[in-house]
Amino acid sequence: ERRGLETLLLVDIATAQDLLAPAGAAAAPALGHIDLILEGPAPEHAIRTWLPSGLKLEAAAARGLRVIIAGAGGAAHLPGMVAAFSMLPVIGVPVRSQALSGVDSLHSIVQMPAGIPVATVAIGGGLNAGLLAAAMLAIADPVLAEALESYRRGLHDQVVAKDARLQALGSAAYLAAMGQP
Repeated sequence: ERRGLETLLLVDIATAQDLLAPAGAAAAPALGHIDLILEGPAPEHAIRTWLPSGLKLEAAAARGLRVIIAGAGGAAHLPGMVAAFSMLPVIGVPVRSQALSGVDSLHSIVQMPAGIPVATVAIGGGLNAGLLAAAMLAIADPVLAEALESYRRGLHDQVVAKDARLQALGSAAYLAAMGQP
């Protein structure tokens, strides 16, 4: 049974700018696959819209949200700002930047000050952010836990099938079929 938006809003995906939307876009399908309802992606900016964003974040739990995913690039202030305004768990997604390929974003998010934690995934790791949010929510939701377990079993089955094909074809034929030398 799909949960209706009117009854359950669990995950907010905030992105710093429209061009950072891929961080949220990668998380959304992972959460959609396991039937969570998303709010967002919402364009937020830690510097330019801090007051309206902060007011929205202070009310996030009252709106039914349980986890927030925040993607940001460059100095990557947004996930920390989100964590400062909300008591909800925050997952930061560093976005690849032009200057330092996202390493600057990663360092900014992973080095949040003590006392205001932000879970951090890999650069461009929106998919894992979505799955981490789902795992957090699955602790108290057996239906979600089963859906997440099914998703992971599917990943396992893909690897087993690839290995069986490798064993059947041999490495040279397997690589040739993949277009590898």
